[in-house]
Amino acid sequence: MGTKAGGYYFLGWWSPLCSRRKGIVHMRMKTCTLTACLMFAGVCAAKEHTDYQKGTLLRMDSTACGMQEKGSKSLTGEILGTDAQSKKTQEMLCQEYVLQADRVVYRIRPKDDKHPVLLPIGETAQFRIHKDKLILKVAEGADDKEREYIVVSMTPRQDAPPQSASKN
Repeated sequence: MGTKAGGYYFLGWWSPLCSRRKGIVHMRMKTCTLTACLMFAGVCAAKEHTDYQKGTLLRMDSTACGMQEKGSKSLTGEILGTDAQSKKTQEMLCQEYVLQADRVVYRIRPKDDKHPVLLPIGETAQFRIHKDKLILKVAEGADDKEREYIVVSMTPRQDAPPQSASKN
């Protein structure tokens, strides 16, 4: 190799490039660059989902999904323990959509019952099933958000072409 003098290895005209200190800095820089590249690759791999299926929103129905009770107790009834209470019960209605895919017809309800969004009927929607939810994205409209829906039922389409067996 070369001779050592004053912390530098002299290798002919490469002498200023081959010091121990510069070698350590160079190695740290390589490690940092490699780490940054791996992190960037991880971010790129976490891109938006592209495994969407397509379906058509056929109709929306209002279905009963529970009861809402509004009641008030009087102060006297609370103190004396009597049931002098007036209750008003009202049936709650939820939006239920029919989404027709290539092979299955889904009946879905919005997961957020308090702030449901009206979806355009007759339009094509993109969806994917993630765990126990159906994530729906409708391109028509002001926003292109993904919304979560609960699958109420799934029915196979009667007019769907038979599925061919895959050869493995």
